[in-house]
Amino acid sequence: MNAPVDSPEIGREITAAGYRTNVHDQGEGFPLMMIHGSGPGVTAWANWRLVIPELAKERRVVAPDMLGFGYSERPEDQVYNRERWVAHAIGVMDELGLEQVDLVGNSFGGGLALSLAIEHPQRVRRLVLMGSVGVSFPITKGLDEVWGYQPSPENMRRLMDVFAYDKSLLTDELAEMRYQASVRPGFQESFAAMFPAPRQRWVDNLASPEEAIRALPHETLILHGREDEVIPLEASLKLAELIDRAQLHVFGRCGHWTQIEHANRFARLVSDFLGEAD
Repeated sequence: MNAPVDSPEIGREITAAGYRTNVHDQGEGFPLMMIHGSGPGVTAWANWRLVIPELAKERRVVAPDMLGFGYSERPEDQVYNRERWVAHAIGVMDELGLEQVDLVGNSFGGGLALSLAIEHPQRVRRLVLMGSVGVSFPITKGLDEVWGYQPSPENMRRLMDVFAYDKSLLTDELAEMRYQASVRPGFQESFAAMFPAPRQRWVDNLASPEEAIRALPHETLILHGREDEVIPLEASLKLAELIDRAQLHVFGRCGHWTQIEHANRFARLVSDFLGEAD
């Protein structure tokens, strides 16, 4: 995937699970891997740009573009599922020589992080789930619209209204930037292949079995925006109920963009939580 040479969305290129992978790798210390969400045109940088510099002050932050997203490779067979994405995430860790990481997952990325922690518990020290999928719930209108996105400036603007509680964040420039990101060569083709209708099945594919979630041994921080229209707060309440060593923080006046709408609080909470284990 070609991008302007000086684009901040480009980190370094590695080969993970056999695929060319764009990954941001900043800071030093115990590694923190951050898995982005599944919005149209999303990249790791777009998701985490406000919090990586802060978190990288105390730890090594690794944030890959997941398979089929951003500037990582698109598989020729266009088959996407939780199992393949988890294998890709493990591939990133293996290629970078990371035996164990703290793991943050946003939304779709939360479902992957949860699944990775269940399948490879020794590879994860602490877990952070933010506006996360991972349990089954009736798909929201917001999520159906996100996954069903058809590229146009108007549709992107409408989606951003769904994402953020604070509408002052939603400038015309940001909407145009996100729209342009969604129509880069190859981006919409892979995105359309990931979550075709009926979309309830993808919520269910990203969910882990409840008994497996109950058995998780990890200290887990769960974060959610109270006004989230994409992933219902009930999903995080359920995760907090199932995970034995869980703590839940709910942000009022916040939609699906916790790490953007409350960037400083997000970074501080995550930093304090991970610091307990350092």
